[in-house]
Amino acid sequence: MTDNDELQSSRSKGDEARVFVFIAVLLFPLLAIALVGGYGFIIWMLHTFMGPPGPPL
Repeated sequence: MTDNDELQSSRSKGDEARVFVFIAVLLFPLLAIALVGGYGFIIWMLHTFMGPPGPPL
């Protein structure tokens, strides 16, 4: 019984480490790039249609 528990524990630790690496190395950086890029795109489009900020000329 204990061999099965140890095998299950080591397997879950390995899975947990893989998920952590996936999230920390791939998912969060891609989400950060997408969010900052999306915000920049929205600002760029607003400036395209509404003009730059400042007093009207």
